[in-house]
Amino acid sequence: MHIQLTNHSYDILIQKGALQTVGQWVSQQWRKQKVGIITDTNVAPLYAEKVKKSLEEQGFKVSIYVVTAGEQSKSLQEAEKLYQSLAEDQFSRSDGIIALGGGVIGDLAGFVASTFMRGLHFLQIPTTLLAQVDSSIGGKTAVNTSAAKNLVGTFAQPAGVLIDPEVLQTLDTRRIREGIAEIVKSAAIADVQLWEILQTLKDEHELIEQAETIIPLALQVKKHVVEEDEFDNGSRLTLNFGHTIGHGIENTAGYGVVSHGEAVAIGMVMISQEAERQQLMPAGITDQIRQMLKKFHLPTQLETIQPVAVYQAITHDKKTRGSNIKIILLEKIGQAKIVTLPVEEIKKYIN
Repeated sequence: MHIQLTNHSYDILIQKGALQTVGQWVSQQWRKQKVGIITDTNVAPLYAEKVKKSLEEQGFKVSIYVVTAGEQSKSLQEAEKLYQSLAEDQFSRSDGIIALGGGVIGDLAGFVASTFMRGLHFLQIPTTLLAQVDSSIGGKTAVNTSAAKNLVGTFAQPAGVLIDPEVLQTLDTRRIREGIAEIVKSAAIADVQLWEILQTLKDEHELIEQAETIIPLALQVKKHVVEEDEFDNGSRLTLNFGHTIGHGIENTAGYGVVSHGEAVAIGMVMISQEAERQQLMPAGITDQIRQMLKKFHLPTQLETIQPVAVYQAITHDKKTRGSNIKIILLEKIGQAKIVTLPVEEIKKYIN
């Protein structure tokens, strides 16, 4: 798959077993140089040395940097530690970073690569379903703060993305479901045919069996809006369906307590049911979303939600513009719309 942007373009390789020849793939993207692999404590024992060896066989000088797995590592404090390590290892602007991991690692490594010395080039090797269908493409990098999720970040496109569906076999079920939430979102906002395919699947295990088919379909949704709106000022906002409330839930529950995918699933239901009540969406769509999420064993509500705290987190959201906020609703399954509301109105969607 090819991503064509105004000032940059890159390819996405989607192939089972692609990780086995990662060194050859990287040598097609970059000249020989220092490469820093940023990964986490879950992924490093599985793949880091394998990737390092493959790169070294192609003449790259490789360092591995391992952070603690989990959303808590997507922070300015962790970025600072990585800056220090890169400086000690004498990385220059002629060298590169590889993100080897899920969405947290992709965001953190991309942020570090785009800010260290004002920018190293980087590659994405996503190892979770969520990262493979969503966060590894599009060029958004970010770290969290205590105020809000993804509050500090950059737009920085990778030089390429390698997706190997075989690595999903090492994921636990909760992480598989987390990625499915983003697939459901993609289908809901822009691809009724993908939605119909999801309807035919029995559960998350059957979806993984068809990953080579499902992943490209979900990516096509994101590819289209990223190429149309690289910097998130227009149609790309539709990718945030479920995210406005979802990010607030993640922040207030504590990062990692409710996963990103779980929060998005809850957010899609919450925003849709209130929009239906206000007749901003056709009746019945919320039930379709709820049934789809339940089939894949994703949550559709949060018993311990803190409305005031969630609202405060939402006011720091990047989708807030002054006294207004843009939310994403559905005209029908497969067609999204952007609605601008006074920020105060979002309180009705949280209770």
